[in-house]
Amino acid sequence: MTDGYDCYQNALAERMNGILKNEYLLIKPKNLEEAKEMVKQSIDIYNQRRPHTALKYKTPDEVHRAF
Repeated sequence: MTDGYDCYQNALAERMNGILKNEYLLIKPKNLEEAKEMVKQSIDIYNQRRPHTALKYKTPDEVHRAF
C-alpha cells in the first residue's frame, strides 16, 4: 500500500481501508467490475463531499485546491 518502509504511510492506508469498509462499501459487490466502481465512487465521495474535522470541516479537495 505504501512506497517505502515508513510505518506512518501504512497507518494512513489502513485508515482509508477501514473507512471504505465501514462507511461506504456496505453491500457486497456482484463482481470485480462492480467492486472497482464502488471503490472509485467511495473515494470520490471521501475526497470531494465528505468534510473532515482535521481539515476544519473542509474536504480534501478544497484543501488541496487552496495550495
